[in-house]
Amino acid sequence: MAVTGGAWAQQPPAQAGEPAAAPTQAPANATPPADAPIAPPPPAAEAAAPVSVTLEEAIARALKANPQVAQASGNVTNSEAAERSAVGAYLPSLSASANGSLSSSRRIDPETGAVTSGSNDTYSAGLAASWNVFTGGQRSANRKQTRAQTSAAEAQLVAQRANAVLEVERSFYEVLRAEGLEEVARSRIERATQNAEAAERRLAVGSATRSDLLRARLDHTTALEALRTAQTQRESAALSLGRLIGEEGPVGARPLPEETPRPIALTPEALLVELEANAPAVLAAAATLKATEAGVSAAKATYLPTVRLSAGYDWFNQDASFTGGSTSWSVRLGLSYPIFDGFLREERVQRARTSERVSQAQLADTRRALRSGAAQALAQIRLAADRIGFSEQAVEVAREDLKVQQERYRLGATTILDLLTSQESLVQAEINLVSARFDYRIARAELEALAGRPL
Repeated sequence: MAVTGGAWAQQPPAQAGEPAAAPTQAPANATPPADAPIAPPPPAAEAAAPVSVTLEEAIARALKANPQVAQASGNVTNSEAAERSAVGAYLPSLSASANGSLSSSRRIDPETGAVTSGSNDTYSAGLAASWNVFTGGQRSANRKQTRAQTSAAEAQLVAQRANAVLEVERSFYEVLRAEGLEEVARSRIERATQNAEAAERRLAVGSATRSDLLRARLDHTTALEALRTAQTQRESAALSLGRLIGEEGPVGARPLPEETPRPIALTPEALLVELEANAPAVLAAAATLKATEAGVSAAKATYLPTVRLSAGYDWFNQDASFTGGSTSWSVRLGLSYPIFDGFLREERVQRARTSERVSQAQLADTRRALRSGAAQALAQIRLAADRIGFSEQAVEVAREDLKVQQERYRLGATTILDLLTSQESLVQAEINLVSARFDYRIARAELEALAGRPL
């Protein structure tokens, strides 16, 4: 029996004195006979990841590449600029001007009728200053509003950074999860190969049936499919990780030390109290509410008059010289009050009050969502920690059971079905252990994202 290019083809023996016949390759879709040897799994088709990063490196690069973080950082810069502008409204404004005009003129002497040509040149400069003496409280309201907007933008930046960290941690853990599932599939392939070899030996001595060998081969095929699935999941997660950290193409994840579940330093009640007081999402919503409350005050200030003081100094000369010429100065104090502006003031006040009510509802909803999310994350952490312990015990028991079943099958005391059932139990226990370990890491990362800091 010869194996050529993965296809099975039986060749007749060559006659004496005749050249050996060239091997005939079986069709590509030919089914291998039951007694054909198990071929090793073909090498993986994927290309090696050009970059492999640690979790800390992935987080640092993701914070630089994340567009939401960049937008939140820009909002902080814009809010700080608006706050400086609100402070500048308390200062007087100062402006300078300069003008020059050259023109020709023609005159007729009324006595002689002679036409004379000349020029009519002018040069002027001026300095003007103005200061709002009273604005009805608009400046203080605007300053309070911009200060609250800066606080909200800073809290939003912290929240966006936490979300970016959570996103890259999830992708990083998914890469490692897929690699763990690959190891489980490779171990399953190795055991399936051993089972098939044992079935072949028993079939050769007549202590097993052809069905045993077919079952072993089917289990080997199933293990290959599981390996391909895990490899595809790893490639997809590596591509997602590469996008998050600003890399073109897939990025590998360097292994992490095995983490033993550890308790949260705070009790659930104390944790909820801290989150409601210091969570970035709550701080941002509270600052936004303060900004809208200041907006109502600013809108109401338009019902009061404004008082403005202005002063100016001007210089005028018909010659291009700094000497001579004429000067003048002025000081003005004016009061302005719009008696009727087509209900624009009422519209501004109404819009400001609507924004205030929406901000109040958003703050209350943010606190409810925070409590709900924290409770769910804590429950997931406890569940994942319990599943890790259960899965570790299940793996240990399944391994011992598989050893017994393998020995019993070798001695002919059990069937291939019992052996494969025991092996499937071990595979499922190993899969559950891999999933539980990374479910725990993800659940803890979600809780830390809500808090905006490590816990």
